[in-house]
Amino acid sequence: MDLAVKDIRRHLGKFVATIVGVGLLLTIVLVMNGIYQGNIADGVWLIENTATDLWVVERGRGGPFNESSRIPADAHKSVAATPGVAQASPFVAYAAQRELGGASQQFTIIGYDVFGGLGGPGRIVQGRAIRAAHYEMVADAKLGLALGERVQLGRNVHTVVGITREAVDSGGNPLVYLSLPDAQDVQYEQDNRAREAARAASLKKLERAGYTAEQAAKLLPLLAAATDNVNAVLVKLAPGADPAAVSRHVQDWLHFNVYTTAEERSLMLEGRLRRMSGVLGLFRSLLVVVSIVIIALIVYVLTIEKIKSIATLKLIGAPNRVIVRLIMEQSLALTVASFAFAYLLTGVVEPRFPRTLLFLPQETAATFGVMLAGGVVASLMAIWHALRTPPQLALGG
Repeated sequence: MDLAVKDIRRHLGKFVATIVGVGLLLTIVLVMNGIYQGNIADGVWLIENTATDLWVVERGRGGPFNESSRIPADAHKSVAATPGVAQASPFVAYAAQRELGGASQQFTIIGYDVFGGLGGPGRIVQGRAIRAAHYEMVADAKLGLALGERVQLGRNVHTVVGITREAVDSGGNPLVYLSLPDAQDVQYEQDNRAREAARAASLKKLERAGYTAEQAAKLLPLLAAATDNVNAVLVKLAPGADPAAVSRHVQDWLHFNVYTTAEERSLMLEGRLRRMSGVLGLFRSLLVVVSIVIIALIVYVLTIEKIKSIATLKLIGAPNRVIVRLIMEQSLALTVASFAFAYLLTGVVEPRFPRTLLFLPQETAATFGVMLAGGVVASLMAIWHALRTPPQLALGG
């Protein structure tokens, strides 16, 4: 007779309720694992899914994602003339928040050369890429936009011609792709009143400097902020070209910073993502410890509830291995069943979760191993107490 199975059947409702409670806690542990890995995956998604070999950014900057970077729009022409460079394209990326799909949403706008340039969308699941110089856009499915939908961005209306999936920035916000001129127009757009106020302030500065009103009006365009800057230049190397040699040439002669995709990824992991990854890692470690402690307490309490029954078993001469098997089997059954429930529940949570959840099989297996080891340790604590129970306790002694 398997006493563990018999006891579970006798108290099935309590055992199932315990599995659900522990399973919900383990679900949080697994979800935290998914958030931790998803945070890293989102952080480097754009870097890893932009088809480029080198990132050219403003000198002394760690851009274009960790730090702002602005370089002249025509800088890609000088970069393209560098020996070993097969193609160089301007690239713009910046955060925005607008009314889209009937709600205020945050997203990142990507501007690129739509006529064969680098940096365009690579995961179009519906529709097509941008083909026109103006007023077309590709948006991620998270924004809830449909093909053919017309969206107001800045002064102009753009038509959604393509839909991507899981195209996100480092914060998990969806991406919107525009042609480079459209992206710059949206980025540098000013309210009419703000533009008039800036113009009036510039005229006053020129007049205080001694220029006449006519001279000031002619000089005014020279004081206007540049609106044709880009954040980076994307470089595709020629076959056999040495990335280090090309980088040195660009740095020495054009005075820009140059990063490979691997270096750009390291900048992101060691910069913007480092603190958040550390916080998430700490929380998931604490959750694992708390889960093991709770499992240990539950197993111990379940053992205490059966202490008179265990004493009776000892009184009638049952060997210790029967008691050990009873406690060990119930502890492992509780742990395995709770983890299975948590694993199934994460499958329900994942598609509805607002951030990317990435579950690595090896990490899930490691978590299961840690929980299983915790269940064994918990059962050992309960076994120690059970074996110390005197048989006369069954008689009320």
